[in-house]
Amino acid sequence: MGRQTFDHIVIGAGGMGSAAIYELAKRGRRVLGLEQFPVPHELGSSAGSTRIFRFAYFEHPSYVPLMRLSFARWQALERDFGERLLTVTGGLDLGLPTGRVVMGAKEACRLHGLRHDVLSAGEVARRYPAWRLPPDFEAVWQPEAGFLPADRAIVAHATLARRLGAEVRENEPVLRWKAAGDRVEVETAAGRYEAGSLVLAAGAWTSRLIGSFEGLAVPQRQVVGWFPTAGPQFAPESFPVFILDCPERGNFYGFPERAAGEGFKVGKFRHREEDVDPDTVDRRITAEDEAVLTWIGRYLSAPMGPGVSFKTCMFVNSPDGQFIVDTLPGHRNVAVAAGFSGHGYKFCSGIGEILADLAMHGATPHDTGLFRLSRLS
Repeated sequence: MGRQTFDHIVIGAGGMGSAAIYELAKRGRRVLGLEQFPVPHELGSSAGSTRIFRFAYFEHPSYVPLMRLSFARWQALERDFGERLLTVTGGLDLGLPTGRVVMGAKEACRLHGLRHDVLSAGEVARRYPAWRLPPDFEAVWQPEAGFLPADRAIVAHATLARRLGAEVRENEPVLRWKAAGDRVEVETAAGRYEAGSLVLAAGAWTSRLIGSFEGLAVPQRQVVGWFPTAGPQFAPESFPVFILDCPERGNFYGFPERAAGEGFKVGKFRHREEDVDPDTVDRRITAEDEAVLTWIGRYLSAPMGPGVSFKTCMFVNSPDGQFIVDTLPGHRNVAVAAGFSGHGYKFCSGIGEILADLAMHGATPHDTGLFRLSRLS
């Protein structure tokens, strides 16, 4: 069988890849998406039910414009797909006033004029009775934060892309690719393909496809859990999404209970610091995994019961914790999205637009200075 030709090929149809496929298809381009697993699947970094979105971005103020772009794109996706994806709960950034989370959230709010309140520990307990914080803690409350469903958002992007004529091929791993002049060639077990440009959004498998990314996009085992609690204070109207900066243990994140009996969801950034091979990651849950998550119980007003359920996925960490979204050196027609370091999913819709720009033009009008490969040289 001969080589099939497209305008663009996207490798990976998870959160970022599916958004890029959709954006390219919406622009009238002939696009092929290749995914080694089903769409969606539970084996990478886009698995599971919920992801936080937030504007008071402590990691770096440059993310705030990207969040505004992404939020508008999520709203458009809701309209086009005909399904609610965004749930606004407000968000709390909790910790010591001198800690990175609270200081960074305040700075993002100041620089970008975000609505917010700074609350004492006592004010947090009165307003949100699930919390019992140490008296020297503070919180930045930002009303625009909330969560979105990771798996349904991928389905939305892939479904709409297919309606617009994109080919999204599931269970088709890529064996190899190469750039040849102004063309790219991709080979799978099922076929050979050619296009004018390539987008690599392979998540934990990035360094398999780009050897130079060894050490730049490192998969790490991540576990999240759902825990029962007493009382209604963990419902969405009473328990905003949160980032908790614990001086003793690092940063945790969590979500309200969405349905009776589900429990509220909690995770710890970088969990147990276990770098892994994405093909052999241990998905079994241990007592140590659960103990990592239940640490935050000391900050809550009601006891955490035994975990209702758990999920193992992967963070893919860059050396500095910031994203990599750029074209490859020497290959203006090969774009890569990688190293989202456990805080990228909320930006999928906006990153999809940026990747479409890079695929079509080799550049984007959006500010991606923070995400350039050259910073890691």
